[in-house]
Amino acid sequence: MARVRLTGVSKRFGDTSAVDDVNLDIADGEFLVLLGPSGCGKSTLLRMLAGLEQPGAGRILLDDTDITEQPPQRRDLAMVFQSYALYPHLTVAGNIGFPLRARRTPRARIAARVAEVAASLGLTGLLHRRPAQLSGGQRQRVALARAMVRSPGAFLMDEPLSNLDATLRSATRAELISLHRTLGATFLYVTHDQVEAMTMADRIVLLDAGRVQQVGTPAELYDRPRSVFVAGFLGSPPMNLFPAEVTARGAALHLVAGGIDIELPIRAAGFGAELPVVAGIRPERLRLVSADPDIRGHVAMIENLGSEELVHLAAGAHRIAVRAPRPAGVTTGETAGVRVRPADVHLFDPGTGLRLTWQEPPSTTAGAAVRTATVPA
Repeated sequence: MARVRLTGVSKRFGDTSAVDDVNLDIADGEFLVLLGPSGCGKSTLLRMLAGLEQPGAGRILLDDTDITEQPPQRRDLAMVFQSYALYPHLTVAGNIGFPLRARRTPRARIAARVAEVAASLGLTGLLHRRPAQLSGGQRQRVALARAMVRSPGAFLMDEPLSNLDATLRSATRAELISLHRTLGATFLYVTHDQVEAMTMADRIVLLDAGRVQQVGTPAELYDRPRSVFVAGFLGSPPMNLFPAEVTARGAALHLVAGGIDIELPIRAAGFGAELPVVAGIRPERLRLVSADPDIRGHVAMIENLGSEELVHLAAGAHRIAVRAPRPAGVTTGETAGVRVRPADVHLFDPGTGLRLTWQEPPSTTAGAAVRTATVPA
């Protein structure tokens, strides 16, 4: 097991910045997921950890040892590739034991260790087969076994489930979670699949354009997204995001846009001119109602998701998705209303894209507090 730290790590390919000033502290035994869209730098970051790429700047530490310039074979890390990278001419046993043979481990020790790891992953009956005789899920387990056999300090996994079908991917996710709990080892896992990240991670590092956008538990990123990017990336469907204004009405502030009027739990005292914002609401936080709605619009489309329906409302110029139990009780073309708890409304600065937070002002500067309070970078 190992603690992994990255300080100021950057990497450029020509004029393109693949990884930009990344600082991370991964705890011993943590399951950390690097998540982001294609091209965000997550695989490059993992390859730098493995020693397959050299950072242009910064340091990589394994426990208290600086391994930034160490070759891959001298790092106490095991890489599991997306393509499995099994040797086709070797048996399953030969593939699993290869790292130990490369280290000139005695044959008896190799055989014992291969048998032990194979048993833990349900591969005992497959040890004499070759990779071509295995299913995709079996090959994935062989690749994991090869990484486990030398008991590395940390496991690096680059989208290891992307080649599996949906059913097998779900089953293998459960196996990996169980394996992590059993081993207690540090896992660094790269994926673009938010379901994998949300279900497997202790913490998620969300990347975009080589920069860290937010680090936290799955619940923290989902419930309190730091920016418009985080809010729009996580969730299926993602958070409803639309331009709006915060304005004073009576004793309270209201969020107003076409077909939308939501009273916010903020006193209006001292609030000045209208404040432009980007508002966000999760589809599952909206509730269809017949009276006193916060949002009213025409039902443009209904998607049947089995146990739920996804109702798409056209509210003014905005499209609002509502996730509701099936049957939702509305039909396409009719006018429908929804209500939302004020606590479920997220506000973001339209310029920076950062989350706006409310701090009760000491006197009469309430408006200024809304305008300037953002989550720190």
